[in-house]
Amino acid sequence: MRRLNRNYRSQDYATDVLSFTYDADRAAGEPLLGEVVIAPAVAAAQARRFHTNAETEMRRLLVHGILHLLGYDHETDRGEMNRLQAELMRKTSRTFHGMIWHDS
Repeated sequence: MRRLNRNYRSQDYATDVLSFTYDADRAAGEPLLGEVVIAPAVAAAQARRFHTNAETEMRRLLVHGILHLLGYDHETDRGEMNRLQAELMRKTSRTFHGMIWHDS
C-alpha cells in the first residue's frame, strides 16, 4: 500500500484506502467505476485508535473509497463527502451488522 501511495499520489507512507477510477471504461459505456484498495493492517490499527471494531472500519474505508470513485473529494468539498459518508455509515450499519469480513 505504501508503494501504491508513493507511485500514484507521491505520498511515501502506507495509507488506509486508495481508489483508482476507470475513466476510459466509463467513457466507453462500461459500468465499472474503478477499484478500491484497502490496507487491512492500517484499518485494524485505525479501528483500535478510533475505539471501534475492524468490521466497522473496513466498511467505513469501503464507503470512503466508493465516494472517491463517484467524484467526491473531502479535501475540497467543504465537508460534503464527510456528511454523505456519515449518512451512508448510519444507513449501512443495519445491513452489515453481524457480517464477518474474511481475508482472501
